[in-house]
Amino acid sequence: MYNVLIFCDPGIDDSLSIMYALLNPEIQVVGIVSSYGNVDQQQATQNIAYLLQLANRQDVPIIAGARSPFSGEIAVYYPEIHGEEGLGPIQPPDTVQREVLNFDEIFKIIKKYENNLIVVDVGRSTSLATAFILGGDEQMSKISAFYIMGGAFLVPGNVTPLAEANFHGDAIASNLVLNKAKNVYIFPLNVTNYAIIKPETINVISSATYNEFSPLIKPIFDFYNEAYKKLVPGIEGSPLHDVLPLFALTHPDQVRYVNRKATVSINMDATKGLSEADFRPLVPQEPPEEVDHLANWFNYQAFVQDFIETMTTRVNRLHYKYSSPFV
Repeated sequence: MYNVLIFCDPGIDDSLSIMYALLNPEIQVVGIVSSYGNVDQQQATQNIAYLLQLANRQDVPIIAGARSPFSGEIAVYYPEIHGEEGLGPIQPPDTVQREVLNFDEIFKIIKKYENNLIVVDVGRSTSLATAFILGGDEQMSKISAFYIMGGAFLVPGNVTPLAEANFHGDAIASNLVLNKAKNVYIFPLNVTNYAIIKPETINVISSATYNEFSPLIKPIFDFYNEAYKKLVPGIEGSPLHDVLPLFALTHPDQVRYVNRKATVSINMDATKGLSEADFRPLVPQEPPEEVDHLANWFNYQAFVQDFIETMTTRVNRLHYKYSSPFV
């Protein structure tokens, strides 16, 4: 089982990745760091608390993350994609109350799971970069691997012609993380754009109440899908960018990587957030500990099947997980 600390900014695809992680029998979620990104940090925290309440997972700590990028820029949110509250048409009830822990809880978790902890960051990089600044190599070297959704290598961006949203949202933080983190797996738009789930798949998942998340999945996906149909005319579904890193973690044989050192442009011009790596065939090899693993292929059919099986996991209120009916 993988001990996973999630950094996120839910957001519809972030929310689906949280559901996926909580339902996946191979993942133990040991904490969730809430940050600004798709919504502001306060709303992100409320969304996480709501999902954990539905799952009866009061044991999972929520940690307060960043409220704005290092650059001091005003964060841009995307209600047309994620809805005003980040869950499409779903509004988390005001009655959801959860203790939110201070940032230093991250270092307590690192100590508890020393050398047996995976960080999955599917949001802006600010909170993770802050952990590197405050914890330094002494703390952060105890993390086994980093799975990061971000970037766009040799393909167009999605918020500018060159940049993907997470790396563009705080380019300084993203570049800091890639410079400091070891054993980094990056999931750029090159692959996440193809992690498409179609409406008919959601209909299968929503055909019965398999778990506490079942009633949410179709309405939030339908909202997200309508937005994507406007963004990408002719698309057959919606890419679940933030689920793919978790699939890759639990199915390492279904994903391929190219090993290159990646950086992010911190220039405050048209290149801001551009993810860069040297793909020339005769470039001298970097030391293995210095390169990042850039995903460039995944088994799409395995991804879809796994998503169905995971999201239809039957869970009772005592957290005992039963097999999916689609296995």
